[in-house]
Amino acid sequence: GTIHLFRKSQRSLVGKLTHEFRLVAADRRSWKILLFGAINLICIGLLLMWCSSTNSIALTAYTYLTIFDLFSLVTCLISYWVMMKKPSPVYSFGFERFEVLAVFASTVLAQLGALFILKESAERFLEQPEIHTGRLLVGTFVALFFNLFTMLSIKNKPFAYVSEAASTSWLQEHVADLSRSICGIIPGLSSIFLPRMNPFVLIDIAGALALCITYMLIEINNYFAVDTASAIAIALMTFGTMYPMSVYSGKVLLQTTPPHVIGQLDKLLREVSTLDGVLEVRNEHFWTLGFGSLAGSVHVRIRRDANEQMVLAHVTNRLYTLVSTLTVQIFKDDWIRPTLSSVPIANNILNLSDHHIIPMPSLKAADNLNPVTSTPAKPSSPPPEFSFNTPGKNVSPVILLNTQTKPYGLGFNHGSAPYSSVLNQGLGIPGMGAAQGFRTGFANVPSRYGTNARGQPRP
Repeated sequence: GTIHLFRKSQRSLVGKLTHEFRLVAADRRSWKILLFGAINLICIGLLLMWCSSTNSIALTAYTYLTIFDLFSLVTCLISYWVMMKKPSPVYSFGFERFEVLAVFASTVLAQLGALFILKESAERFLEQPEIHTGRLLVGTFVALFFNLFTMLSIKNKPFAYVSEAASTSWLQEHVADLSRSICGIIPGLSSIFLPRMNPFVLIDIAGALALCITYMLIEINNYFAVDTASAIAIALMTFGTMYPMSVYSGKVLLQTTPPHVIGQLDKLLREVSTLDGVLEVRNEHFWTLGFGSLAGSVHVRIRRDANEQMVLAHVTNRLYTLVSTLTVQIFKDDWIRPTLSSVPIANNILNLSDHHIIPMPSLKAADNLNPVTSTPAKPSSPPPEFSFNTPGKNVSPVILLNTQTKPYGLGFNHGSAPYSSVLNQGLGIPGMGAAQGFRTGFANVPSRYGTNARGQPRP
């Protein structure tokens, strides 16, 4: 290969991240996300300070939703970066799985934060501290305003897809039941509450409502335990909202087939199997490559006289409507070659050497042999039909020199040996060639038409 004398040293991880960040920052669409990210960091800092001053764990649980908004902004930047990148030899399917991984990491981190709140709330039930309500209500409205403004202003494609494709949370189901009752009284609200609300907007509103109730109960009755109860409620709502999204994105990372497209895939595969020239469709595998994109591979067996390019074009045209990244392998039907024998062959016949030991009939007393048929004469039985060239009993091995070519690599000695070579071996009976001697090497094969499976004459 080419020798590069002054090759540049490879970049470090920080250098690679800086290079990719500059690539994303060069796009004007990402400036809005970066601006919201900077405001989000300022808002998180203020909320954490107010959480420390009020000593409210419920406000801390609600602040974790603002931190989740920061993760969603990072996911949106990754989505823009994925659209800019092209497939490479290392990532042949592209970089769509990076945004799936970002969604999965964001939802899992939100659930870990909810578990941390539950642990802290369990400790507070043993010793409930005093809650200061000076900035509790202010922090609630600041966090609510910023969360809703971020969710409604930024079009986050990955989270929008996951929120619609994932199963509904228990909070969405309860709100949907309540919405049906309200829409039954006021039909005009059906466009807002039905079929189901945005889970992120719903949890923001529900968390703010819990904090408002906490503020009123503490101000009226100094009931500080309600702060801990509100924190548990916000943590459970956060966990219940993020869990279906984590499950959905995790299944995408595990390359599973989405349940809602299995019926469509089966229908397309049945249509492909009925195409002209297609004999069989097998080894099909389809999985989710990214949000809204499927990848798959399939093997198609066709006839020997079919046109490969034509079949490939038809199969791709049928499956491409649902599978965006498709790999089709076409192979023609291979006829099965007939075997040499339909019965099992003994091992000693498959391993013949240059000097074969082939069973041949032994010479008994001359008075027991018929000079015409070379078979033992039985006075009590009628003469057999077609009994010429029939091997006798009590076979003894005779060594024959193999001087002919071995076809097919099995060492079979095809054809009959010369008559003079048989006389030199001490056998002078006509009709007993080398080919007849080879036929006796099969243990259970009838040698002639007039014999049964054991080689006995048929009565």
